[in-house]
Amino acid sequence: MGRVRTTTTADGAPAPEPIRFFGTTWVDRDAAYWLRRALVSLGALAATAAGALLLRLGVSGVRLSAAAPLTVLLSLAIGICTALAGLRNWKILTEGRDSLTGWMAEDKALAGVWLAGSVGALAVYFLRSLVEAPGEGLRRAVHDQRTATWQRRRAARAERDARKAARRRT
Repeated sequence: MGRVRTTTTADGAPAPEPIRFFGTTWVDRDAAYWLRRALVSLGALAATAAGALLLRLGVSGVRLSAAAPLTVLLSLAIGICTALAGLRNWKILTEGRDSLTGWMAEDKALAGVWLAGSVGALAVYFLRSLVEAPGEGLRRAVHDQRTATWQRRRAARAERDARKAARRRT
């Protein structure tokens, strides 16, 4: 959420930012939102299972090759990468990309770690989608804050205009 959008609705209120796969249905939580939540959860679970199967096949291939002693090391490396990627994805979904510091903020330098640990990131996405649309809490807080600020300014402007009108009448 590093970028600040200034989009507004027809009456000038701040517009909510869309979330991938959900659009702005997260604001009202209508029927389309709940259907999308169910489908995203199932899709994330299927992608997690497919990724885990691919990793299992890869490790099995190494075990069958002449490099069998490396199987334990490979499994350990994949486990660590999965945990790191899952932890990073959880932080992104709950606190936003701007909250990443240190090694978590490295996109290019640790791209291999994030790729090898993609199953962990998908598993976290699945778990988060059971609670809310991933990233919804963060976006809802920002949207509520912007809406409250807009309403305060609107009320102050209306009060100022009413005072000016009263002074003109007298």
